[in-house]
Amino acid sequence: MHDLISRYFPLLSDIQIAQFSALKELYEEWNSRINVISRKDMENFHVHHVLHSMSIARFVSFVPGTRVLDAGTGGGFPGIPLAILFPGTEFTLLDSIGKKIMVVEAVSRELKLDNVLPVKKRVEDEKGSYDFVTSRAVTSFPEFVRLTEGRIGKPCRNAISNGIVYLKGGDVSDDAAFFGTRLEIREIRTLFTEPFFDTKKILYLPV
Repeated sequence: MHDLISRYFPLLSDIQIAQFSALKELYEEWNSRINVISRKDMENFHVHHVLHSMSIARFVSFVPGTRVLDAGTGGGFPGIPLAILFPGTEFTLLDSIGKKIMVVEAVSRELKLDNVLPVKKRVEDEKGSYDFVTSRAVTSFPEFVRLTEGRIGKPCRNAISNGIVYLKGGDVSDDAAFFGTRLEIREIRTLFTEPFFDTKKILYLPV
């Protein structure tokens, strides 16, 4: 397992350590067949993909029984790393591209992630009810909210209200202006010290 993961998450179980240790090799194998991650970016796999996904766990710790929709999951981020961290949480990993969902299915099967349900579907066609919706900047944030906020139900089980938790880089001033005080923005550089995270944010919108 990469040293950064153990540094920021020192209380992982032996099973979780084994799962995180297997991630890069699994994605390298699948990436050689299906390009789900930029091949140049594989050198930074643990920081750019795994740790970035895990920043959500430093913002909210999902209690067992929580239902999370990872909308536009691509190859499984942030859903797969979060599913490893929270084995008692149900994760639906949704993407409209069949090849990407095939990778999600294979990785979750290999890691024995029984809490992951891969689904090939467009976000706007999903009708289930969830506590949280997560994603990594698949579209503009207002558009993502429009497509997904109807999927968030009640009651609230966690320390924060049900809502959307969205990973985004760069300028978020337009998002802040659009949603006003309803939107909470957390700088990931306050959670992790690597330079990659200097411009990365977590946008949280309670619904």
